[in-house]
Amino acid sequence: MQGGQIIHGTQATNLADILERVLDKGVVIAGDVRIKLLDIELLTLQLRLVIASVDKAKEMGIDWWQLDPFLSSRVRENGKGREDFEAIKQRIEQLEACQTRRDGRKKRSRKRV
Repeated sequence: MQGGQIIHGTQATNLADILERVLDKGVVIAGDVRIKLLDIELLTLQLRLVIASVDKAKEMGIDWWQLDPFLSSRVRENGKGREDFEAIKQRIEQLEACQTRRDGRKKRSRKRV
């Protein structure tokens, strides 16, 4: 103690400093949860969490938000998200029509027998 002051051996950091450091470096939290009954695996959950700044995420090659039409106005303006949705919808309709035709042929062939 010098002159009535207490000197600490460690420097105090506040929450903002810790958050800045975490976002600058990035943090990965990983964990697995497995539920087994008599050596039979019933459920497996694999959890992966990445906490990083946008710049750090881009450095790591993570940029999914740029291609998501719900998060990126550029994608919405280009209409790519809507085009993909329409293409998937059309493909589903084609597959359903094909399945309906197959089911119809099976019913007719059973009636002949």
